[in-house]
Amino acid sequence: MKKILAILFTITALSACKVDREPFGSMRSEKITGNPEESIDALLNGVYAQLKAWSDPMHRLGEYAGDNMMIRGSSTDAFYEFISFSRTPNNGRLTTFWDSGYKAIAQASNILNMIPQGKNATLDSKLGECYYVRGMMYFYLVRAFGRPYYQNPETNLGVPIVNGTPEDVKNATFPDRATVKATYEQAIADLKKAEELISANRGPVFASKAAAQAMLSRVYLYMSGTYETPNQTYAQLAVDYATKVINTASTYSLLSRADFMKYNTFTPENNKETIFAIKRVASEFSGFDHYYGVGGMYSNIGGMGWGEMYASAKYISLLNETGRNDWRPDNYKIVDARAAFIEPTYSKNTAGAYTEVFRFIKDDAGNVQNYVQANTTRNGSTITCTEGTDVYTLTAVDATQGIYSINYKDGKTYTGYIDYFITLNRVYPQFYIVKCSKEGENSQLHSPVISRLGEVYLNRAEAYAKLQNYPLALADLNVIRNRSIVNGGYASLDASNAGTRIDKERQLELAYQAERSFDVFRNGKALTRAYPGPQNQTAPVLANDYRVTPQSAINSYPGKLTQNPTQ
Repeated sequence: MKKILAILFTITALSACKVDREPFGSMRSEKITGNPEESIDALLNGVYAQLKAWSDPMHRLGEYAGDNMMIRGSSTDAFYEFISFSRTPNNGRLTTFWDSGYKAIAQASNILNMIPQGKNATLDSKLGECYYVRGMMYFYLVRAFGRPYYQNPETNLGVPIVNGTPEDVKNATFPDRATVKATYEQAIADLKKAEELISANRGPVFASKAAAQAMLSRVYLYMSGTYETPNQTYAQLAVDYATKVINTASTYSLLSRADFMKYNTFTPENNKETIFAIKRVASEFSGFDHYYGVGGMYSNIGGMGWGEMYASAKYISLLNETGRNDWRPDNYKIVDARAAFIEPTYSKNTAGAYTEVFRFIKDDAGNVQNYVQANTTRNGSTITCTEGTDVYTLTAVDATQGIYSINYKDGKTYTGYIDYFITLNRVYPQFYIVKCSKEGENSQLHSPVISRLGEVYLNRAEAYAKLQNYPLALADLNVIRNRSIVNGGYASLDASNAGTRIDKERQLELAYQAERSFDVFRNGKALTRAYPGPQNQTAPVLANDYRVTPQSAINSYPGKLTQNPTQ
């Protein structure tokens, strides 16, 4: 192969195809080997470009496997396996996640192998950015393909550690998968090197010292064990790195409640809370390509987007736990600021008016849950609702919030809300999610957030709890909770409730950022999804649920690449 792609690691180990021309963001080796330092900016831009392709399957893999969303029905798209947990190695989106991750690793490694450290601070800082990307990629790959750290990291398989393109690609052999422990060690070493070398902060769409520290706080949190059996050494390190970020108040700060409710509309460069995000711009999409952005499955905005996935009833229930969030246009009231990222599609009748309904969730056969939107009738102070030929009288639970209950024909009492009719897709009300949309007022434009200050506070809160320092854990937890819910902070925190409350706040705060399923499993919990939707509502997904490595990677790998066990 005469054309050595210095910043695009096509690794025949991952894609077995012949490179006939230089793709965007690559150079012939003769253009850079003379003085690669002069090409550092172009080379580094190529590394960041790889993150764009990676970020799409990264989001779908992380978020769809959680319990913050539901889909209107089954899908032939490979991403449905993330929802159904039907693990198969021949999954195109899983392959893209693997391939793009290793391309970013290889491009960053090739730069590090070409350019020696120590020539000047400016160059070293950019080398530090390469270390950040590589360390971040190893962490995201190992949490996806390896088991949680508390489960025998010395023997469980992580991912291969391959740092750079070999001189002789055709005859190269690569190592088998490292252990989970060794992969974490590689990620930590890279992120610490990034922290050491990066001296310039070029803004939140580039790696920075704080970005490395924020990622280290998360990595160590993942290593800190469960609430029941914490590893206090790693918990303390999570505290230490989170504190480094929080103390950079002049650079990063939490948005106000009002601005936080518009978080999705700000570009990363204009958001003081964003530490690192993968920059997307509208020109990267054209016309209906906006359908294929991350937000395109969650909503249809301005005619753009499939709008086939909605906020789960479980997530909406969490939002309403401290008071009803009323999304009706003429009654709009947001109690929990995170509810601002949910937009139900209220429908008007032919007369141009909204139809009042009583919406509740009922149990069907087999313990499956489904929505009901029953039209209401008011006669003085009496309110009834009608489902088919059945008429039910509503009993006030909290009339000021429109919360009522009915004694249903199955003998059960169901509680729900007086609301307006929400358009159905199949049989599900469309609770659109817009947290991954509307950036800069472009319909589905979104720059995926990797780290932000809100997460760092929650990282430290959890780590403090695992250190049994509940007063400091409470203080950090309430920083986030009081921002979203006015005077909503908890009065106390202790061993009996810390895990539940912190995990709940992480779910509320980090929803639709591809964190939820990993947060559940790393703490040894089971994922339960007993809410309306086609997902399995009755069988929990356990923390030791098996993972798979893409078969295409195994087939083309020059060396042994071991598949995960199926149990």
